[in-house]
Amino acid sequence: MKNNYETVFILTPVLSEEQMKDTVEKFKKVLVDHGADVINTEVWGLKKLAYPIQHKSTGFYNLIEFAAEPTVVKALETEYRRDEAILRFLTTVLDKHAVIYNERRRKGEFKKKSKAKEEAI
Repeated sequence: MKNNYETVFILTPVLSEEQMKDTVEKFKKVLVDHGADVINTEVWGLKKLAYPIQHKSTGFYNLIEFAAEPTVVKALETEYRRDEAILRFLTTVLDKHAVIYNERRRKGEFKKKSKAKEEAI
């Protein structure tokens, strides 16, 4: 039985754009190699961290949504721990409400409402 998961990880800011993309692809490949279905990938870009991690004040934020067996998460997180480019990571299992919310968010339903509110003001 596959569960839906969402993993967010922060990469060190010293990577080039190409190295960052290669690292994201590496983790997507880990998921696919273990039989996961990658649903969505988002690169949120370089953002300021709430507090310094390894003397860094910024990091590249990335999100991957996937469906997989629970054992895949352990393999993915092992790969995160082995990679020096990873500053932090968090993988969460999504319930049915979160899955529906993410589908709506990907379609841009929430952006339209905020634009409508701005226009009304």
